[in-house]
Amino acid sequence: MSDEASFHAFRSVPRTGVIYATAEAAKLGFHMGSTDWCNLGQGQPETGELPGAPPRVSDVSIGVDDQEYAPVAGLWELREAIASMYNQLYRRGMPSQYSAENVCVSGGGRASLTRAAASLGSINLGHFLPDYTAYEELLDIFKAFTSIPIMLDEEHGYAFTADDLRREILGRGLSAVLFSNPCNPTGKVVDGDALARWVSVARELDCALLIDEFYSHYIYRAPLGSLPVESAARYVEDVNRDPVLLFDGFTKNWRYPGWRITWTVAPRPIVETLASAGSFLDGGGSKPLQRAAIPLLEMSHVEQETRAVQKVFREKRDRTISQLERLGIRFDGSPEGTFYAWGDISRLPAPMNSGMGFFRAALDEKVIVVPGEFFDVNPGKRRSGRSSRFRNHLRFSFGPSMPILETAFERLERLIGQKS
Repeated sequence: MSDEASFHAFRSVPRTGVIYATAEAAKLGFHMGSTDWCNLGQGQPETGELPGAPPRVSDVSIGVDDQEYAPVAGLWELREAIASMYNQLYRRGMPSQYSAENVCVSGGGRASLTRAAASLGSINLGHFLPDYTAYEELLDIFKAFTSIPIMLDEEHGYAFTADDLRREILGRGLSAVLFSNPCNPTGKVVDGDALARWVSVARELDCALLIDEFYSHYIYRAPLGSLPVESAARYVEDVNRDPVLLFDGFTKNWRYPGWRITWTVAPRPIVETLASAGSFLDGGGSKPLQRAAIPLLEMSHVEQETRAVQKVFREKRDRTISQLERLGIRFDGSPEGTFYAWGDISRLPAPMNSGMGFFRAALDEKVIVVPGEFFDVNPGKRRSGRSSRFRNHLRFSFGPSMPILETAFERLERLIGQKS
């Protein structure tokens, strides 16, 4: 019998994959800042100095008026800076340009996504499998829309074409599609002509694309030294008419997750709706941090930070893949984006060949990973949880620093050797 009281008025709210993994590790002594643990489950990049990157912000001044609430949609100056950055990166020479009215600032990525979900009507919303674990509760808590899963096949490299998108929209009556690009956890990227065709299909069929672009500066397919950032903003024709919503922020691409500064870029009428939703959901983000964020959106800073990230994280990606493949973990090629590697562990000896089995065993070595079944997004648990297609997969984060990764590889090698 449990010693904990139960309360009739409250339901049990499940933890997302990363939070579950770290909570289980905490039972064994893990805590944020632990120096004896290797957290390959973390959803944040390393936040310290990187070679070639701009100096990290170490203090933030607070003005007298910063003691007041920020506008729910964000400081106007910050919204202008975000719009300007998108226009410079993706819309040079195009007649339709983003303005501050196309930007809604939020206090974190989940807040921006929650505002969007709360603003949807009675529609069918498509989402992909696998995808970001936090989508599961997000897609279940709001009852106005119906979430429709779209399966991606490992055998085809999790590819999905514009023709596939058209077929899903027409066949399932979708009015919106939510997805991460680059994809968390697979690292798959839709870019270039392929992404242009996705936007074209959405425009033609009036299907809103809700695109989580939080890893859009972690793209490894372009030559080293270039600025291989990508966004659907590049392919929007009319910023106030095309049904495209873009979510991004300082969390990953600027490596300031603790700032909780994120935004949605969208047509002006949708931004007004998102701000209305924010007025009752969260009330808006931190005013002093929003003000401090403005200089970090200058193009010189964005370019320098992105190039540094590309170099360091590309090296970590390559090292992660080579070391884990040597241990018998299979990958569908190297991830094209993000700082995650989506590994198939089915060839390892039991119990290491299941996500939960590997996860539990790795905890004994003070290594944290995230079982693949958490990315089998299942709002409301309408599908049986006993038959996840991803029970033999793990997400390995190469967000930590290289020394932590190397220690983790040594521990996993010892662990797998003991089980063989």
